[in-house]
Amino acid sequence: MSKTQAKASRRGFFLSASAAGAAVATTAWLKTPAPAAVSPRPRPAPEKGGGYSLSDHVKQYYKTTLV
Repeated sequence: MSKTQAKASRRGFFLSASAAGAAVATTAWLKTPAPAAVSPRPRPAPEKGGGYSLSDHVKQYYKTTLV
């Protein structure tokens, strides 16, 4: 096998491998279902007015500020 034939063979292999990879990625992307939009339930309005509530997110923030 000559050098030019070996180069052409390698090029063909890498071209085929990249085309196959792109085909697999496209197929996987097309078969993946779109995530359903989940809307959180609205919280009831506070009885005494104001909008502050001690949620898990706020509790986590308070934990990070401890020294």
